[in-house]
Amino acid sequence: MTKAGTSHTTDTNLRRTAEQLFAHELAAIAKDDERARPAEWRLSPQAVVTYIMGGTTKSGVEITPKYIGNRRLVETAVATLATDRALLILGVPGTAKSWVSEHLAAAVSGSSQLIVQCTAGTDENQIRYGWNYAQLLAKGPSREALVATPLIRAMEQGTLVRFEELTRMPSDVQDTLITVLSEKMLPIPELNDAVHAKRGFNMIATANNRDKGVNDLSSALKRRFNVVVLPLPATLDEEVRIVVKRVGEIGGGLELPKIAAADQEIMRIVTVFRELRDGQTLDGRLKLKSPSGSLSTAEAIAVTIGAWAEAGHFGTGEIDAQAMAANLVGAIVKDPVQDKVVLAEYLETVVRDRKPWADLYGAIREVM
Repeated sequence: MTKAGTSHTTDTNLRRTAEQLFAHELAAIAKDDERARPAEWRLSPQAVVTYIMGGTTKSGVEITPKYIGNRRLVETAVATLATDRALLILGVPGTAKSWVSEHLAAAVSGSSQLIVQCTAGTDENQIRYGWNYAQLLAKGPSREALVATPLIRAMEQGTLVRFEELTRMPSDVQDTLITVLSEKMLPIPELNDAVHAKRGFNMIATANNRDKGVNDLSSALKRRFNVVVLPLPATLDEEVRIVVKRVGEIGGGLELPKIAAADQEIMRIVTVFRELRDGQTLDGRLKLKSPSGSLSTAEAIAVTIGAWAEAGHFGTGEIDAQAMAANLVGAIVKDPVQDKVVLAEYLETVVRDRKPWADLYGAIREVM
């Protein structure tokens, strides 16, 4: 398996940003993009959609798809960013919310690095601004002593800012954003001043409501977002295509040992995930219990990457049942009691009866 859509680089960073990985595509699109662009946008809305969904530029440069799914959803997201309403990308875990958010920021603003990763410990100072206490003690409150957050930098530069997992943040901290989204300004009471958003500023937030510990958005904050819901892949083939593509990109970026193409093994991983996730076999003939985890597309990608590393470093150079087994068990069994029962039942009622899957049945049984 080889890396798809990017060229080799001597960059030693473990992970490169979207604008670094696909710089040649962004440059090619921009060169041929003759449509009108909103203020401070690097590309026109139509070109942003081409970058996300894939296509071919006028000069013949092939643009790889970054998102495999409904084009209309991406068009709605891009159109929202061209207005004064913020964008909330909603979906269950693993539906490429963060991935789409990063690529939208890269295409629109040329940078995806103005980001706030929301957690239960995120406070108002991480959203609004902080202070350089040495400057504060020496000179008192001043703009020089103020430490700008990604939100302030985006407002001043007229670019996009990303808030990842917005509902992980406490509700009272979330509401700090209401004034920014409504008035396009952030008051600084200590200085009797305010930061006013430059044209081109907007916000992309992502959230899901399946995980435990989620803080719902207030109705006042919800009204200030246009919501786009990213669904799970509609079909088995679509999900397999997504996993194959992302595994190729990630594995190549990690410079994992080259191995034989593993499309058939990926098909088995995705089949297991879809059947357990949906609570029934693909043909609908047998009802199944579902484990406590989400078994998302992102987790299928992680399982395949783990199997690739195992096969490349310790196996035969080919992903097989032995390389997949421990990674599958680790992804499925989050609750050591409940999920182990679910997996054992699935093995006995489904996997054991599929003759081509005899190797997978034995390998999983060996590591359970």
